[in-house]
Amino acid sequence: MAIIITDECINCDACISECPNNAIYEPDQEWSYADETALSGMINTPGGQEVDADAENEPISDEFYYIVPDKCTECKGFHDEPQCASVCPVDCCVPDEEHVESDEQLLGKKAWLHGE
Repeated sequence: MAIIITDECINCDACISECPNNAIYEPDQEWSYADETALSGMINTPGGQEVDADAENEPISDEFYYIVPDKCTECKGFHDEPQCASVCPVDCCVPDEEHVESDEQLLGKKAWLHGE
């Protein structure tokens, strides 16, 4: 499953540079699938939507850092544990029960994001 940042986030910036998929964004920051990934042009998302990878999307949160679920792989294929959770000083990076995925799905998402 993807990781979610709870409202206990103190916006300390510790997690953002740790994410190998650039799935973490600052509050009120727009995001795109193309940000620091191999994706470009029209793509099919893991949820089956056809979108422009370069298009800017509305921020998921305007109060605290957030993770884009379609870009989160729990660091599978990069690290043994989610790096955001390992560096968070207030333990607010937790599994997102609304986005449950198998290891195989997470590794497939990693390959999709990075053109492997």
